[in-house]
Amino acid sequence: MSKVSTGPTRRRKGGATTVEPVEPVEPAPERGGRAAQKLDTRRRIRDAAWALFTELGYDETTTKAVAERAEVATGTVFVHARDKADLLMMVMHDRLAAAVDAAFEGLPRKEPLLPQLLHVFKELFAMYGEQPVVSRAFVKAFPGASGPNGERLNALTFAFLHRVAGLVRDAQARGEVAGDIDPLAAAHNIFALYFAALLSWLSGFVTLGAALDPGLKSALALHYRGLRA
Repeated sequence: MSKVSTGPTRRRKGGATTVEPVEPVEPAPERGGRAAQKLDTRRRIRDAAWALFTELGYDETTTKAVAERAEVATGTVFVHARDKADLLMMVMHDRLAAAVDAAFEGLPRKEPLLPQLLHVFKELFAMYGEQPVVSRAFVKAFPGASGPNGERLNALTFAFLHRVAGLVRDAQARGEVAGDIDPLAAAHNIFALYFAALLSWLSGFVTLGAALDPGLKSALALHYRGLRA
């Protein structure tokens, strides 16, 4: 870290003014260093939780084991997550956010609304399929999540709803969807169909693949008929 000086000291000696250098002073520590350390600790806890959830399963993982894997005190874990369920929200938040971003980046913009929606949800279902045991625990725990990471996931969900509403709004501009449809209300309905498909998988009625197609696909097609102009 570079040193700074408060400036030279001027003294009078024998009628003449002399300038004496001043010893450099160390500046106060930058706050950014502590922020970076906090983010690094959070990352280690998140990665440790994900590793243990995938290796042992959600039910078998303890917060103490997460702390040991992350090489932090158990109390530090609770600085970043209220409880084990909130740890699950933490690890799934980043995975969901990445899947949503990838889905919208690769969106077939020239396609009608229904293929666009299926493209988005296919990406999300693929993410769930990577670690189905952890995903089942998440889908079960997500409703009513209220810890700090659960609140972040709720915010992510609302942002997702607005992105889906944007697709509906674009379809209205193309004359594909009726102009008197509220895009955000339509997005809420679409999300409800998506989550119902996930619950059908969670309940063991269908496989994850069948929950997407024909489950969600047929439900979205029916809803799409009601949106048509």
